[in-house]
Amino acid sequence: MENPLTQPRRGALGFIYVTLFLDMMGGSLLLPILPYITRQYSPDALTVGLLTGIYSAAAFLAAPALGWLSDRYGRRPVLILSVLGSAIGYALFGLGGALWVLILARLIDGLTGGNIATAMAYIADSAAPQERAKYYAFAGVAFGLGFILGPVIAGALVGISLAAPAFAAGAMSFASAVFGYFFLPESLPPEKRAAGRATLAQINPLGVIAELSRLPNLGLLLGAIFLVYLAFSGMFSYIAVYTLDRFQASPAENAVLFAVVGLVQMVGQGALVYRLVPKYGEKALALAGLAVQAAVYPLFVIAPGFAWVYPLAVLSALGNAFTRPTLDALVANHVAAHEQGRAAGTTAGLYSLTNVFGPLLAGLAYDSIAPGAPYAAGGLLLAAACGLIAQVKVKKVEPQIRPDKSG
Repeated sequence: MENPLTQPRRGALGFIYVTLFLDMMGGSLLLPILPYITRQYSPDALTVGLLTGIYSAAAFLAAPALGWLSDRYGRRPVLILSVLGSAIGYALFGLGGALWVLILARLIDGLTGGNIATAMAYIADSAAPQERAKYYAFAGVAFGLGFILGPVIAGALVGISLAAPAFAAGAMSFASAVFGYFFLPESLPPEKRAAGRATLAQINPLGVIAELSRLPNLGLLLGAIFLVYLAFSGMFSYIAVYTLDRFQASPAENAVLFAVVGLVQMVGQGALVYRLVPKYGEKALALAGLAVQAAVYPLFVIAPGFAWVYPLAVLSALGNAFTRPTLDALVANHVAAHEQGRAAGTTAGLYSLTNVFGPLLAGLAYDSIAPGAPYAAGGLLLAAACGLIAQVKVKKVEPQIRPDKSG
């Protein structure tokens, strides 16, 4: 039987991994500079959360429609247009000039942000079923490397200008789109594509979340995932603002901090999680990761200096490395094979949804209560997530850990 992963397709997968790498690196290039650019137009921490929330809201609403379009018309056109949309969004963000331009830039990037989901579908089309986990793992490495290198490159480019990282991200995305237009083959043949028009149920993310939440244990799992992502997105969105306000940290110092977080998460998942899950199980490891994060988050409030932020961030990142893949595995182990795609899409949708509300709520707490309020609240949310996971009845199946797609 011919291996469906032919040599030309292997070359195409190289492009896919580069696309995932550039996508994560482009987003992480903006992380260290976002508060500094935003404060040229608004002094409020909430504005930083607004820009993050607008992107995530647009991505949450557009993801089901983009997924259906890739099923109907193929992966190639949707992937190329999505990468091109990211290039336009980054370029507009670099141009700036007014707050509404930054908002428009993030909106465009979010609405066309189907490149990650479409790239993962491309891998599924291209790899034999027994090989998909291996190729998804390669995708996880691409995400991790992009997250690590993005802040490092941003720290180097801010010496040119604050806008230089945004322009660099746009240039890389544009080059990726041009390369894909000329060299990327289609992975979904016409006979396997969806027919007809999309229904409201197929493009409604909230309906799918509500439906899956009614299944046994999934309500607890999805509720815990929502709390975890809400705490993480709120804390992570403001760590550069917090270190700037409290410790007068520079963009380069924050860039190193983000790089350390990315490195710890990648090493934690790649070197520890896969070894510990067979011995202790997904539930125990998820609870351990949540407990570490719940204990560490409030300590950010009392850190006496910027140097103390590093060990706290390392512990938090290690706990997150234990938590996210094990929660994904628990969800996968509680649904049937024909529901795996919807389950994975639902957890991704929850991540986008919390990226809307987490930064906004954290920004309100930061401005109205105290700069440390998002960290104290995050610890309480993670403790509540521990309580939900403790009630989950684990099915006796072989561990199935998925690669973390956020880096």
